[in-house]
Amino acid sequence: MTLAEVNALDRAAFVAALGGVFEHSLWIADAAFDRRPFASVVALHEAMIAIVDGAGEPRQLALLRAHPELAGRAAVRHELTTASSREQAAAGLAACTLEEFALLHDSNARYNAKFGFPFILAVKGYDRAGILREFARRIERDRATEFAACLAQVAKIARLRLDGLIAD
Repeated sequence: MTLAEVNALDRAAFVAALGGVFEHSLWIADAAFDRRPFASVVALHEAMIAIVDGAGEPRQLALLRAHPELAGRAAVRHELTTASSREQAAAGLAACTLEEFALLHDSNARYNAKFGFPFILAVKGYDRAGILREFARRIERDRATEFAACLAQVAKIARLRLDGLIAD
């Protein structure tokens, strides 16, 4: 789909087309509709991030919690969104050994227990070992730093997804 086509969509079609850019958070695409037309994919992404930035911590926390754990229960049950499934598979998470799966499961549990939201990483360019290194590095941080880091990762994921959906 082209950016011109996106700009021409009615609200329902716009939300349907872009609602998956942010995991289980259609409200962002719905709010972005009112900011059309967009001059570029960059401008669309910036508008969506501004919506997230202005949403306040409770809604931002809900956005973070809408993300699945990496190689977590949703992946095992095949309940990931198409985009998340594709992203995790590309990082090799669908091919974890039993040992790697156990380590990821433990890392997810410890991270979520410490911070109250899942570990979020735009996995493009990472392999399983790199993801585990990021877990180990980031779990040592404080909650405020990780909250901001996860929002930054959500923004990165959204940009990658927009780039995959829209020809600028």
